[in-house]
Amino acid sequence: MPKNKKVLITGCAGFIGSHLSEACLREGHQVYGLDNLSRKGTELNLHYLESLQSSSFHFQKLDLLKEDELYQFFIDKGPFEWIAHEAGQVAVTTSLEDPLSDFKSNAQGTLHLLEAIRNHSPKSRLIYASTNKVYGELRNLEVVEEENRYSFSGSSRGVGEDMPLDFHSPYGCSKGTADQYVCDYARSFGIEATAFRQSCIYGTRQFGLEDQGWVAWFLIATALRKNITVFGNGKQVRDLLWIEDLCSIYLKCWQCEEFPKGQAFNVGGGKENTLSLLELFGLLEKMNIPEVERAFGSWRKGDQKIFYSDNSKAEDKLAWKPATSPEEGIRKLWNWINDNLSSIEKALKENPH
Repeated sequence: MPKNKKVLITGCAGFIGSHLSEACLREGHQVYGLDNLSRKGTELNLHYLESLQSSSFHFQKLDLLKEDELYQFFIDKGPFEWIAHEAGQVAVTTSLEDPLSDFKSNAQGTLHLLEAIRNHSPKSRLIYASTNKVYGELRNLEVVEEENRYSFSGSSRGVGEDMPLDFHSPYGCSKGTADQYVCDYARSFGIEATAFRQSCIYGTRQFGLEDQGWVAWFLIATALRKNITVFGNGKQVRDLLWIEDLCSIYLKCWQCEEFPKGQAFNVGGGKENTLSLLELFGLLEKMNIPEVERAFGSWRKGDQKIFYSDNSKAEDKLAWKPATSPEEGIRKLWNWINDNLSSIEKALKENPH
């Protein structure tokens, strides 16, 4: 067990940020959390973290776009040993409606954070939550349509880090810009920074919506007896990664003897943990989870027909592999949703701040 660290987590009240904050607190680290509390569910996640009653959790409401306030925070509270950057706009559909706000949240906010680190916490180990959307439509990979899913032709292990970057949608552009800034600050300024190009992360305390967190949204909609819209034909495939498995790779990476600065890692469930939307519905039926009415809509811009990560690099350099199967994770998520249904319904009705 490493000695207690001073950890900064941006977006600490979001889905991933709240779980990562909890994981660090349970290991005895000092956690400084930043969040502007703009997304639905963040108040509930913050209350959950505060309910842990840990004197090691320090929260400040702060927007990364307010650079003067961010720099002053680093001066007052820093420097930090470990940093996870989880703050940002998370949905392709929202980026298409408001590209400027999407850019500010993802690209400009990240640059402000990098400058704060460069000037006030240069020895930090930064992990940036990037996305598989930086690879675009994967046009150079042959895709085969099967009865209930799409597949890569041949025996592909999935998408590796050598896949050319091909930003699609404003969201892909803003996240991809931030991804490349993080890698370049390692090259240009020697900052210990790396990017995790994450696939579909799912788990408890995820207040999923149609445009983000699809597994959680389908289960929440089912529990609330709401209709579900499937965009496309339902054969699109993703690899699912349980939230606690994601937290474990952050901790492993931070604790590396030699931090992989300037590198990117594809982090997902991998080939063994893939599901299409149609296969998810079949799994829910197998679990005796009640069916709700489904409609099919047009494909969304920037939506990949299939994506799953080749985790070989993470397995080799970070000694990490996913441990939770989709069946186990979905059962845990379904149980959590049913135990917290009134709070979830309230969160989804609330307007963002």
